[in-house]
Amino acid sequence: MHIAVYSQNEQGKGHFGSGEIVENKPIGFPHEHSAVKRVGPLFYWAWAKSLATFEIPLHPHSGFEIISYVLTGTVGHRDTLGNLQQVSTGGAQVMQTGSGVYHAEELAAGTEMFQIWFEPHLARTVKEAPTYNQYDHEQFPVEEAGGVRIKRVVGPQAPIRLVTDAEMVDIDIAAGQSWSHSLPDGYALAAVVVSGRGTARPQRQADGGPSSNASLETGDFAVVTTDGTESVEFHADPGESLRLVAIRVPAEVEYPLYRK
Repeated sequence: MHIAVYSQNEQGKGHFGSGEIVENKPIGFPHEHSAVKRVGPLFYWAWAKSLATFEIPLHPHSGFEIISYVLTGTVGHRDTLGNLQQVSTGGAQVMQTGSGVYHAEELAAGTEMFQIWFEPHLARTVKEAPTYNQYDHEQFPVEEAGGVRIKRVVGPQAPIRLVTDAEMVDIDIAAGQSWSHSLPDGYALAAVVVSGRGTARPQRQADGGPSSNASLETGDFAVVTTDGTESVEFHADPGESLRLVAIRVPAEVEYPLYRK
């Protein structure tokens, strides 16, 4: 197992307007200088923070599956399909942009959100009609056990289903507790630390193997890969909980990916 951790200084940067919205980008667009260019079909990941209410005007998308996941605050959406909606803390907007759609988004002051792009087989999805769907926090299943709270956002046990092979969870780990995830052969796990401090390590190490802890703090981006099916354990430091948003995708896919 290989665990790589990238600090905010190794991630891309961006902004809108005169800095009303600022972005840290664990996975940026080409030429945005993020250390990680992609993780399999996980094409783009930005953490946007709005310092003032600001609308990003109408702009086009096609092919990609795009999720806006609201960490705190309110995000408004309007598009050329006729949708005009808002989603608040814990909710998500999903655009499967297909043959093309224009949309605008407005972030209220103090809003923080992830915008995440997944790359399906673009030559196929650009032939499909675009769609928009919205989900409130209460629509996502939540499990709690052993000091760990798991909110399922994307995947077979979640309301959001994508064409891209992907699963996404929002994890809260109580201080001093751990969450383990079994990573199948051929898959990668990408995780952003939303808050707190902790470590990531192979499960076999937790069971007595050699030490190779990777330290984590707010804003870090961790990418976990394996040579076979293995489990990774995330552990919250004593006295401080750890919140992660984690996405599992294939490390490689059988269709061509956009060159970055």
